[in-house]
Amino acid sequence: MARKHGDTVTIEAMDQHKRRIAARPAIDTEIARFLRGTVAVLGLTFLGLPALAQQTQTASGNQTAPSGNQPRPTQTGPSSGPESSAMAGAQQQLYTASGQNGAQVSQDSFKGSVVEGKSTGNLMDLSLDDAIQRGLRNNLGIILQGASQRNANGQRLEELQALLPTLTGAVSINVQQVNLAAYGLKFPGLNPIIGPFQVVDFRAYLTQNLFNLSALQNYLAAKHNFAAAKLTAEDARDMVVLTVGNAYLLCVADNARVEAVTAELATSKVSLDQAVAAHDAGTSPKLDVLRAQVDYQNEQQTLISAKNELAKDKLSLARAIGLPLDQEYRLTDRSPYAAFNDVDPQASVDQALKTRKDLAASGEQVLTANAQKKSASAYRLPVASFVGDFGDLGQTPGHSHSSYTATGQVTVPILQIAKTRGQNEVAAANYEQARARLGDQAQQVNQDVRDAILDIQAAAKLVEATHSNVELANEALSEAQQRFKAGVSDNLPVSQAQSQTEQANDTYISALYQHNLAKLSLARALGSAQTNYKDYLGGK
Repeated sequence: MARKHGDTVTIEAMDQHKRRIAARPAIDTEIARFLRGTVAVLGLTFLGLPALAQQTQTASGNQTAPSGNQPRPTQTGPSSGPESSAMAGAQQQLYTASGQNGAQVSQDSFKGSVVEGKSTGNLMDLSLDDAIQRGLRNNLGIILQGASQRNANGQRLEELQALLPTLTGAVSINVQQVNLAAYGLKFPGLNPIIGPFQVVDFRAYLTQNLFNLSALQNYLAAKHNFAAAKLTAEDARDMVVLTVGNAYLLCVADNARVEAVTAELATSKVSLDQAVAAHDAGTSPKLDVLRAQVDYQNEQQTLISAKNELAKDKLSLARAIGLPLDQEYRLTDRSPYAAFNDVDPQASVDQALKTRKDLAASGEQVLTANAQKKSASAYRLPVASFVGDFGDLGQTPGHSHSSYTATGQVTVPILQIAKTRGQNEVAAANYEQARARLGDQAQQVNQDVRDAILDIQAAAKLVEATHSNVELANEALSEAQQRFKAGVSDNLPVSQAQSQTEQANDTYISALYQHNLAKLSLARALGSAQTNYKDYLGGK
């Protein structure tokens, strides 16, 4: 039996055939059979036809050779990042300043969640800490980032396998009968029908890369990519705190808005009652009543709108933390105004550059691209590998003998100039892109910190100014109501004062929300939102 590999024909199976013949009792009969088989093998070889020992499909679908002496095709040859690595695409743009990565996690992902539990049917209390802890468990963004981390770890293990021994096993049974006449071979006194005959083979195959620098660099690239995925998953927790905290603070602002409008509605009702009483007494025209009634109804409409906004924002908060949307809850934290001490922008930037996980992930991506670049360059180097097999071969399991093959090989790419140069250029371009992204992201972190500090300072001044406006507007409204009640003036100043009071309250509530959100944004910009958000919201 012979197997054709490229332009070389091997006939190791002939020796094994001889050993089987020597072990049989009927020597003369077996010699005759051997001669017929030898003539057939030589004839088929000279014709350049496929070997008689055709491979048969095993139950696993693998091709096995009955002779057992030839190594199976292996993957120990030269490898490069673009070819051997399944993560080539996923390693691009793992993480950017917007929170996106190769796992297709977008900013909107942090607004969703996986629902935890069912509605209790009762009103539940929800603090800011409870909301954030629920978000850290159920938020969709953090779940997707965790899956991305596991995916990167799986890719790392796949690349590691190229450096480890690979052992496989196979069992085959080959039954054949050949008609030499069909190939134009006719020998006087020789039956052209050979067989049927069978070969049973139990075999284990071992492959091992002894030197493959390209595969080593691919593994290092996958290792750095996994480290970047871990850092990105950690940074996602800060993103969850920022997203959930923002949603909670928005609900707090909405609730304050509802309370303010409710108080304004009560004040408007007082003005309406005064106008009706004055009209009934004949001291005020019907116009004052109509004006007061319009103001009252406007406040009613504003209250309806404010309650609707609160309900919708509470649904958004519930969706971000995995709370059933039909679960009724109330906010227990009001996050009142707390002054924030002045901070040194440059010291804060230096701290953020050390603690921001997304920036560290980009640094790992630079190392990933560098390893890929080295892998592409190493593709031109020789690859040394070992291939071996050991098994039991014979006509039946009871009539068989052990056989083995041990092969050491060195593979060198010779004429692949365009491919090698193209891979080098692609890897070099990816490396430059990764370095540019890292530099830009460092600037983004710098800007995030300084923006948050400026927002805190501006919002603090705005809170003080709007708080004073609210007090002045309330005083003006009280004065206008007293003048109207005393009959000194009509209720037009009252209507105007109510409008100014409503506007002052809206601006004050908005300023409080902006101040708290700016402090939370600073915690995220410094990379400490998950651990220190309470300190920042409470003031430092």
